[in-house]
Parts: sequence; C-alpha cells; structure tokens
Amino acid sequence: MTATGPCTTPGTVDVVALGESMVTFLPTRPGRLADVPSFDRSIGGAESNVACMLAAAGHSARWVSRVGDDGFGDHLVETIGAYGVDVTAVRRDPARPTGVYFRTAGDRATDAHEVAYYRAGSAASAMSPATVDLPAARAGRVLHLSGITAALSADCLGLLRELTAPRPGRPLISFDVNHRSRLWRDGEGAAVLLELARAADVVFVGEDEAEEAWGVTGGPEAVRALLPEPGLLVVKEGARGATLFGANRAPKEGARGAMLFGANRAPSPGTFVPALTVDVVATTGAGDAFAAGFLSATLRGLPQRRRLRHGHLWAAAALTVPGDLATPPARDHADRLAALDGTAWGTLRLGPGWTAATEGADEEERTP
Repeated sequence: MTATGPCTTPGTVDVVALGESMVTFLPTRPGRLADVPSFDRSIGGAESNVACMLAAAGHSARWVSRVGDDGFGDHLVETIGAYGVDVTAVRRDPARPTGVYFRTAGDRATDAHEVAYYRAGSAASAMSPATVDLPAARAGRVLHLSGITAALSADCLGLLRELTAPRPGRPLISFDVNHRSRLWRDGEGAAVLLELARAADVVFVGEDEAEEAWGVTGGPEAVRALLPEPGLLVVKEGARGATLFGANRAPKEGARGAMLFGANRAPSPGTFVPALTVDVVATTGAGDAFAAGFLSATLRGLPQRRRLRHGHLWAAAALTVPGDLATPPARDHADRLAALDGTAWGTLRLGPGWTAATEGADEEERTP
C-alpha cells in the first residue's frame, strides 16, 4: 500500500490527518539509552495515531505525508495502512530519509526519560504546498493537523498556513497545539502556534501547554479569552479532566455547522467533564487518543458533553496499553459508558483489557 505520486482519486473521507510519522525504537528493558542493548520497532506520529484509531473505529481516514524511499518508509506506510487508513496520498522522497527516534522505557513525565530524535532533514520536513497532494489533503470532512508539523521546517509551516487559510469549501480544521519546545529553535513557536490555533475550527490544547507557550494562567477561561476564534476549544486539564467551550458566534447552518455544534445552536459556556480513574500502563499517545475520540463523536454529531466523554474513554484505551496506539472501545460499549449518569461516571474505573469488555461487563467496571 505505497504511493510514489499524487493520489489520483482523492474521494471524500471522514478525516484526513497530515503530519510526520517516524519509526520508533523502544528499549527491550528499562535503563539509559547508553545501556540498553536492543530495541523493538514500532511507529509514532501524532496525526497518524489519530487516523489509525479513527479507522479502527470504523471511520474512513486518510494519512497524508512524505516518507523516504527506504525500508523504514515501507514499514510506516504498510503498518498505518494495515489499520485501514488510506495511504495513497503518501509521497516518497528519494533524496531524504524517513525519520526515526529512540526513547527509554520509562514514563515521559519523569526526569529519567530520554528521547533521541533523528528527524532533521527527513522526507516529512520537506512537506510544502508544492510537494503534498493538496486535493487529497482537503478531501475530508475534517482535516486534522498539529503544531509539531509547523515546527519541522519553513516549508512545513507554509503548508499549514495554506491549509488553514480561509477558502470556499475548506474542511473543518482540527488543530492539536502539541507544543514541543525542543522543536522550536528560533523563539517564534508561541506566536506561530497561536496564529494557527486562531485559524482552526476545533482546537485541543493542554492547560500546561498554554502556560508554557503563551504564559496563560487562570484556568480554561483564560485560555478561551486568548482563543475566542475556534468554534470548539478543548482545554485539557490533565488527570482532572477537560473543558469544552462552544461557539462565540452564531453557527452556520448546514452539515459543517451541525458537525461543529450538534444540537447546541447557540454560544455555550465552558462544559467540564472529569477524567476517568484509570490503571495507567503508559501515558504515551493518550492525547492523540483523546483527540480521536472527540473527533469521532463530533463526526457523529453527538452532544458536546458526550464528545468530551468519548475523548476521555479513548484516552483511557491508550493509557491502559504500553504503546502509542490502542484499540478504541467498540462504539456501542463507549456509547453506553458515555451515557452514564454523573455518579456512575465518577465511580467508573478502567484497567488493562477494558476495551475488550462485552455488553455485560459495564457493571464490573464500576467500583466504589
């Protein structure tokens, strides 16, 4: 499932995700990178993670990117395609390699965690309006992007500016801020991320990211004050939960407005939904899973509170597995859990294997 040129039949899909994916090397045992003797190969990429989980949940999804004309590029395209993601718009670069990175086995939140990126000059860093299949990128109900892509190169930033610019027929733009301070060397990252977030329709940002990038304190309301433009703004508050802000303006009629706002046809204040109690295996990929769950519910036009709950449930799927990618919960199972009353939601506890639960297992997942 590889492609060397433009996608000739883009077709409309639910979600297009554009961004770099890399081959990931995970240590076979804990310890410093200097001491680990061997690694297992996996894949990692914020945008492709979203596409893979959505495809696994039954949505049509496309990944748009560039990879090297090498074995690692083969591995990325074949692995992502195996999830059911359309990879026909992935272009090959004969002159630049596929990016790779190594990380230690520890939790990313600890000081002992190490990551070694080898992505400078990668094929994906050469993405631009001239080297990406723009019709294929725009042929989704939703186009999902992240701030990571903007940091890769001036050409990548130019591509994101092109895709987020107002134009007739523009897909719904979903933007995960994904602030990575180490990727920004020129000090312009904060301003660029703010510019792109203000141009998007749906924005995901962590409360901690907003403080680090923009110096915003004062909670989700302060973040909304900085970002009044997006139709939907999700402020993630870590283990506490997430707050969703609806429209600051009257939504447009039609499919686009319905997908953005569902039954909420008027501006709405912040809606807070607490996170679930989860027996965490690893935190890697949880943010991408949250975005995928929220977008899945958005594509279905679910009420805004249910969208946050689906985000939390999909994040719980990622938190209870060791790798970047998790199998999302079955739709009917997730819908039942998302429909619980506040008390039942607050006592729900999820552990490894919970996504394989059958219809009769919901009661077993509730603990005092």
